[in-house]
Amino acid sequence: MAETAAPGRLLRQAAAERWTGALVVTGRPGGTLYLTDGLLTYAESPAAPGVGELLTSSGRLAARTWQAALDLGAAQARVGQLLLDQGHLTRGELELCVHGATYDAAYFALGPVADGADLVAGQAHWLGAVVWIDVGAVEHESQRRQRLLDEIFPYPQLDSAPVIPAARLGVERVWLTAPQWELIVHADGQRTPADLAQLLGRAGYATVQELRRLGALGLLEVPEPQQRPARRPEFVRLPPVRGAAVDVSRPVIAAPAGSGAAVPDDHPTGYVPATAVRGIPPPEDGARLPPPGLARREPGARLPAELGGRAAVEPTGADEVLLKRIRSALRALR
Repeated sequence: MAETAAPGRLLRQAAAERWTGALVVTGRPGGTLYLTDGLLTYAESPAAPGVGELLTSSGRLAARTWQAALDLGAAQARVGQLLLDQGHLTRGELELCVHGATYDAAYFALGPVADGADLVAGQAHWLGAVVWIDVGAVEHESQRRQRLLDEIFPYPQLDSAPVIPAARLGVERVWLTAPQWELIVHADGQRTPADLAQLLGRAGYATVQELRRLGALGLLEVPEPQQRPARRPEFVRLPPVRGAAVDVSRPVIAAPAGSGAAVPDDHPTGYVPATAVRGIPPPEDGARLPPPGLARREPGARLPAELGGRAAVEPTGADEVLLKRIRSALRALR
């Protein structure tokens, strides 16, 4: 029967009791740690490439060779030993790869975001027992790696979010290593660090470490899940111009003097509807009238005698008009 508790405490308890089975860690990213007689023999996590991804992506093993080893030895948990017996790998190569993959996956599985863990007895990994690692050494290494990442760039959001290169740099020049350049080239805004690690055949922690360095250089967009959205500048509303608004639903015109047009009670004195002057029958209730047409003014014609209630001054002669224009021009030059 499975037991649920904190991953670190269950791992230490299983090691003290020389337990054999699997420690299944829930949460994001989660993972599974396999123990034999209280010693860690393998670990896997969705955030870290496994032995097969590392060997095939790096070109050390052909994909068909790895698949054939899985088909023949997975049921008996002898995949690793089968690769050694057939000469595809040396023991040093396999142990080094399993060590790296185990520490890598254990770091992500035992991370601070782990929810809980279940101990499942009698479970063994299909790779087989290639290495035996002390549980205390794994916990110590996981803590050391976490401290290193915080010293580089204390933004754990970069470890799991899609990698987005920065659109503009804040410095004139930057120096990149070859691994950093490959990450920048393959980061398309959708691939996560785990995707990049599997694509390039690298360890998950090494990929996260380089991404933290790129974030410290300002080359990546740093996700801020708790950051408040930037306040947008409000539009400046100009005050309305008084006296310039008209009700377009009720077009009116000034009633000419002596026209004898009837003025309704709801209209201002001196105004009548346009239909009363034009002889157009009144519209039905709710219907809108088209705006009255504007009379065309011929070029050179005099302005009306009244403009806004002010009487136009009639010039008495051409000389007086010329003098007024000269006076206006002289005032403008002061």
